[in-house]
Amino acid sequence: MKKTMFALATLGALASGSAMAQQAGNWVLGTGWFHLSPQDSSKPLTVTSPIPAVLPGSGASASDSDTLGLSAMYFLDSHWAVEGVFGVPPKFKLDGTGTLGRVGQLGEARQWSPTILGKYYFNEGNDAFRPYVGLGATYVWYSGVKLTSNLQGALASQFHQSPFAVNTTAKLDSSFAPVVNVGVAYQFDKHWGLSFSVSYIPLKTKAKLTTTSVTGLPVATSEASLKLNPIVTYLAATYRF
Repeated sequence: MKKTMFALATLGALASGSAMAQQAGNWVLGTGWFHLSPQDSSKPLTVTSPIPAVLPGSGASASDSDTLGLSAMYFLDSHWAVEGVFGVPPKFKLDGTGTLGRVGQLGEARQWSPTILGKYYFNEGNDAFRPYVGLGATYVWYSGVKLTSNLQGALASQFHQSPFAVNTTAKLDSSFAPVVNVGVAYQFDKHWGLSFSVSYIPLKTKAKLTTTSVTGLPVATSEASLKLNPIVTYLAATYRF
């Protein structure tokens, strides 16, 4: 009788472990909270035409941002997985620093950065707690780029030799960037789990500004380079099937 009870308990434990196991063919979907914290630095605003010049001491800084994150992961085996990470594009605000500090907010933009990661999970597939590391890449582009009236006025006064300058538009360069990722995952049962990760993205962009006249002809162009280098945290509820 004792042997039978022991065998049943052992089978129950094994069944429980296999139900928790992550193995080849498993899909894991996640959704949760993204927090993006730029570790930024910038170069001075540079006028490129009609007369090249640098605005000494000028700079810019990007704000933190929060948004909804989405992810989908496929396990190649019990340790290796491939993950796609998406999210509602976060909105960043850009504030002036240095000699541009008096201008205040310079503008805002939404950042699109879908990411693909290769991930390695430590411990065994049937362990509830599993740390992991990941490496991948993202392609970043921007939409909804808007400049504030404060910056518009500052640029108009800068080009005072062009009294018909009435509007400035900006475009941010797109780019690929590597992504380094570390995190932990905890599986509550066969389906539900929780994941927390921290990623670092060495990212830079260049803002190209065009000031036009009342007739729509370009009066002046300028540009500024900005390193964003965001640290991204992602806390997600996960569902495995």
